[in-house]
Formats: sequence, structure tokens, C-alpha cells
Amino acid sequence: MNLLVKSAAPVWLLALVGAVITGVLADPASHLVFLAVILGGVVILTFVVQLGLSRPEGFVDRCSASIAGSVVILAVATLALGFSQ
Repeated sequence: MNLLVKSAAPVWLLALVGAVITGVLADPASHLVFLAVILGGVVILTFVVQLGLSRPEGFVDRCSASIAGSVVILAVATLALGFSQ
């Protein structure tokens, strides 16, 4: 497994766990608010993880993969939670 996947997988996992917890615990009227907050947290976590690696080569690719994967996960969660109302 390369560094891109190793550094992006924890961020994707956090996005997935956050989306599931939001779907289970949050009021249906506030799903979008919590998913936006999760996305903000994912962006911050992405930079923390990537800057913690101390490897400048591939930084933009790793950040892009982490954030894009999280956006896809949260978009699917948004669709799923939107249809469940």
C-alpha cells in the first residue's frame, strides 16, 4: 500500500464514521449542518496528517485524494439521508 492510500484512509474512515453517527443520532432537519461540519473537520485533519508526515513530495496529491474521497463519502451520505426523510 503506497503512502497516498495510507495517509488518506484514516481521513476517509473519519468521514464515514461521522456520516454514520450523524445519520443515527442527529435530527433529520440538521443532517446537512452536521455533514458540513464533518467536512470542515476532515479538511483540517487532512492537513494535520499530511504535515505530520514530513514528506513534501506528493503533498498536493495526498491532500487532494483525502479531501476528494471524503467529499464523495459525504455526498453519498447526503443523498442517503436526504431520501430517508
